[in-house]
Formats: sequence, C-alpha cells, structure tokens
Amino acid sequence: MFSNILKVGKNEPYKTINKAVAAANSGDSILVEKGIYFENIVLEKPITLIGINRPVIDAKNKGENIIISADRVTVKGFKLINSGRDEILSIAAVHIYNSSYSIIENNILENNHFGIYTQRGYRVLIQNNKITTNRGTSQENIGDGIHNLGCNEMWIKNNFISGHKDGIYLEKTRKSYIYHNLSRKNLRYGLHFMFANDCVYAGNVFDNNNAGIAVMYALNIGMYKNKFLNNWGDSVYGILLKDISYSKIKNNYFENNTTAIFADGATKIDFYNNNFQNNGWAMKVNANCMENRVRGNNFINNTFDVSTSGSMVMNDFNENYWDKYEGYDLNKDKIGDVPFHPLSMYSVLVEQNPSVMLLFRTFFVDLLDKTEKVIPSLTPENFVDNEPLMKAVRN
Repeated sequence: MFSNILKVGKNEPYKTINKAVAAANSGDSILVEKGIYFENIVLEKPITLIGINRPVIDAKNKGENIIISADRVTVKGFKLINSGRDEILSIAAVHIYNSSYSIIENNILENNHFGIYTQRGYRVLIQNNKITTNRGTSQENIGDGIHNLGCNEMWIKNNFISGHKDGIYLEKTRKSYIYHNLSRKNLRYGLHFMFANDCVYAGNVFDNNNAGIAVMYALNIGMYKNKFLNNWGDSVYGILLKDISYSKIKNNYFENNTTAIFADGATKIDFYNNNFQNNGWAMKVNANCMENRVRGNNFINNTFDVSTSGSMVMNDFNENYWDKYEGYDLNKDKIGDVPFHPLSMYSVLVEQNPSVMLLFRTFFVDLLDKTEKVIPSLTPENFVDNEPLMKAVRN
C-alpha cells in the first residue's frame, strides 16, 4: 500500500488538521498550509505532519496542542502556542506517550506550560526546535522546556530553550544523548538529571540559568565540551553533583559562575581537561566525596580554586595548572618542582563562617594565607597537587 499525501488549508481538500488526521491511514503524510488552526490534535497512528510556511496551532490556553500515542510519528515545521496549564496532568504543547522512533523537529513553541513532554519514549528525536515562554515568574507555575520521564535512548539535539522551569529534564531516563543545545535564562536548571543513568551530554551551552545544571542520583554520565556561563547568585552552581558515581567531566568551560562545580556525595568521577575561569569558587568538594581524580585542568582568576567542608581529603588532585602557583621549574620539565596546596586558609574560614568574606582582598587575608603555606595548621596536608603544571593546558 502506497502512502498518501493529504493537504490542509483554505483552498485545500481539508479545512482542519483533525479532519485530515481522521481521513489519513498509517504511513500517510499531511501537509498543512500557512494559517492559524485553533485545534487540539491527537495522533494515534504513524503519520507525518508537516507545516508549510510555519502554520500556527493555537490551543487557546485549553488542553494540549498535539498528543502523540503512536510509533513513527513526525511533527515538523509548526508554531505551537498557548497550551493549557495543569501541574497535575503536565500539560504540554507536544505530549508523547509510549512512542518509539518519532521525530519532533524544526518547530517553534511559545507561551506553553511544558514544551515537549515525553513519557515512556524510545528512540525519539527532538531537534532544531525553539522553545520559549513568558508565563513563568516562579518555578511553581511553569513546566520544563523538554521533559523526559521513563524514556530510553532519546536524542535531544540543537534546541534553544528559555524561560521554562528547567530547560531539559531527564527523569528515570537511560542511555540518552543531549547534544548542542542552548539552554538560557531558565528559572531553575538549564539541564536536570534525576535517576537518569548511562547518558551523555556534549557541546551544550548553559547560560544565565538560575542554577546551572544538576546531575542527581545518577551513574555513568558523560559530560563533554559544554559551556557553563553566567550562572551567578546565592547558592548558584555551574554543575551540582549530588550522589553521582562513575562519571566523566572532560573538556568543559566554566566562566562567571558563583560556584563552577559543587560536589556532594560524588565518587569515582574523572575531572579532566576543564577550564575554570573567573568563577567565585572553581570547585566546592564536600567531605563525603571520594576517589575522584582532578587532572589536567586550568584554574585561572577564580576567587577560590578549591573549597571543602571537611579535614580529610580522599580525592586525587594532580597535574593541574594553577595561576596562583608561585613555584619554579629548575629542570624545565614543565612541572613545578614544589607541590601546590590549592586550599587556602581563607577559603577554609569562609566555609566555616561566610561572614568572613567581608575581609576579602585585605592585607590580613594575604598574611593568613602566606602564614598557612609556611606553617600549615587548618588546611589538610594531603590536599595537594604534587605535580602542578607551569603553563595552562590547551583544552
């Protein structure tokens, strides 16, 4: 059986999208001409829905613009606006249920509660969409730009997300790939992992979100070549790592964050070849973090390079570049001959009593840190980089 092409528009056989959907068979394509369609559309069979010259589907603040409950559905080329709002039902512009191999691409989503919400999806591709909203003034009254719940092998690529609660949220989702998205000015996290294992996110930009990204209760996460920018404010992080293990954070760029990385209960993580520049704290590592390796990173012009909440260090810092290092390299092997202790006495005092920040950049603080280097007392002796690099690494 050959697939058919059905056309929707003012001068076409079908005047509404729903009538064309009702007439379509599995495998058919529906071409929707430019116009405004006040409809709520349900796709329960594998069809392709293509917008010509960006037709608008307006839900008029009631219900969802498009519901997908079939495999191999494609939706592309539309502008989807004004979904309903319901925190219990997670109302979205596009809501996907139990779908495999579906594609949502090249759409504009504006003024919706959730943007794209996928439940129990498998190998769904979400790419080249622009997802924005002005509905949210607080985290409680707006949904996420892209939300995946109980999904496997999802591909989320080249999307722009702004104004939502979380830009992208992966909940109980496995083996998914988040690539080259720009998540900016969202009310909570640019990207949020919760019980999401075996995932990779690479080449993304997380800019000026309320709290950067959070990776929580997860295993085997790859974080490569992302940029974390301008996540600035009280208790704001570039990355929050909470109870995460067996993961890699490599070749990322952190600039202008209050805290670039905050690690709490993080174990067996490789922090390799990252750039930390112009942050308040480059890394805050709680005492419950163990067996992590920090190597080949650049620490440049951060107020504090490293801070910790405990007196024992069970992590390996080695072969990093520290702009505060004042050692020498007599044998010219590009490695400092004197070990570097990145944990300053002042950072320890600030961790114990934040009000001590009032003394920042005073002569008294400089004197404390220089005294601590000569006669260590408060900082752990084993918090040391034994092979500090003399020049920054090209990452």
